[in-house]
Amino acid sequence: MLVVTTGAGALLAGGLGLLLGSFLNVVAYRLPRGESLASPASRCPGCDTPIKPYDNVPVLSWLLLRGRCRSCGTSIAWRYPLVELTTAVLMALAVIVIGANEDVWLGLAFVLILVPVTVIDLDFRIIPNKLMIVGTVAALAILALTRPDDIPEHLIAACAAGGFLLVAAIAYPAGMGMGDVKLAFVMGLFLGREVGVAMLVALVAGSVVGVAIMAHKGTQEGRKTAIPFGPFLALGGIVALLAGDPVVDWYLRTFA
Repeated sequence: MLVVTTGAGALLAGGLGLLLGSFLNVVAYRLPRGESLASPASRCPGCDTPIKPYDNVPVLSWLLLRGRCRSCGTSIAWRYPLVELTTAVLMALAVIVIGANEDVWLGLAFVLILVPVTVIDLDFRIIPNKLMIVGTVAALAILALTRPDDIPEHLIAACAAGGFLLVAAIAYPAGMGMGDVKLAFVMGLFLGREVGVAMLVALVAGSVVGVAIMAHKGTQEGRKTAIPFGPFLALGGIVALLAGDPVVDWYLRTFA
């Protein structure tokens, strides 16, 4: 039986994260535009020249080319290597925190859902249903294979988180979208009871940013500023993934 240490697992997860982060860039760009994720191959947005494999190495190629296309010199946005690096770091951290064991697969899959959700919601103010379906299937499949006894808890958490935001969306439809409701449901499937930590972090972070915007623009103008809530939910999800269990245990010991 092959045993992988936490350090080696983190390095493997980080390397895989760089490669998958490159694919997530494709997902974040093409999925909301209704384009195929498989074809055509990646191309320069300026001259439409296909990107050679040696110019498509995550992060490294962007640095060597100084963020420009080799053929025409068109600037390539810094967000592409940022997404790759962020995915790698989060996947490595998941292994470090959870361990190089079967429980980590749920966390790794969760990261791979949250990254494109964040980018797409920032760009288009939508959370694609296709990603939510993939997340739902992935969470339930991994739970069934690794922790089948935990499925009821995770289903209850999903319904509680999604129901909480559903009430908010019904009460204030201008401030909360159904995509956020679906994302909260999927987060509950991945996180189980730790989804409560994720929701708290998301609400606090969203409130802080909202207050900051109103302080900058004024109350009237600030209230009219649209802020996607998906990235805040994703932030809460990452915090819960990496620190949710000890937070919940501390709460139960202190207040239960």
